[in-house]
Amino acid sequence: MKPKSRWIFSVSLLVVLTVVGAVHLAMSPNILAVRFVPTTHKVVALTIDDGPQPETTPRLLRTLKEKQAKATFFILGANAARHPDLVRQAANDGHEIGSHAYTHNYLNKMRPAEFEAEMEQTNQLIRQLTARDPKVFRPPGGAWNDAIAIAAQLRGQITILWSVDAGDWRRPSVSGSVNRILKNVKPGSIVLLHDGQPSLPTPEVVGIVIDTLREQGYQFVTVSELLQYYEVQ
Repeated sequence: MKPKSRWIFSVSLLVVLTVVGAVHLAMSPNILAVRFVPTTHKVVALTIDDGPQPETTPRLLRTLKEKQAKATFFILGANAARHPDLVRQAANDGHEIGSHAYTHNYLNKMRPAEFEAEMEQTNQLIRQLTARDPKVFRPPGGAWNDAIAIAAQLRGQITILWSVDAGDWRRPSVSGSVNRILKNVKPGSIVLLHDGQPSLPTPEVVGIVIDTLREQGYQFVTVSELLQYYEVQ
């Protein structure tokens, strides 16, 4: 191997090992995607998929600001390209911006070159809008495989799924989504919510959930912050 090629290989290997090490701290061995974080601390991550959307996202951001709570927004690149100011606002408000790929097509139905292109396109957009590298990735629909998770690792990202699904994208009643969350939440939960459609109940749901869980002693953190609470079980 030529010296230059050996150097490039060594740096690439170091990056992979560093990311894999971070993933190992956040999950059980041999698992490539995080569904929840085992912890005894009362911390929860609210995660918002599919946006930004010009009607639901601003309402949600107002609610989070009023409640002084942070969330992780897994943005679709196509929607972010149409509404870049909403991505900037979310980042400026202190929320974490993660990638949800570009089109919401299921990545596990694509060839590697196709899903890697979706990842790269959205990552570049996030960097342009926030001046930060996205650290977390969620495949659309939660449809993933080892190749997708490894592709995310190679880009410095951890694949994040969820342990509690609010079902808000179906537009149920506010109380329906709230009860679904409160029934299933526990320390270390990752809650799945959405802001990619108009007239979703999500902002109202989030406001009630924050108030109720705070009364029970819970704190709301971003996904990257939640990973720091990992405890060996």
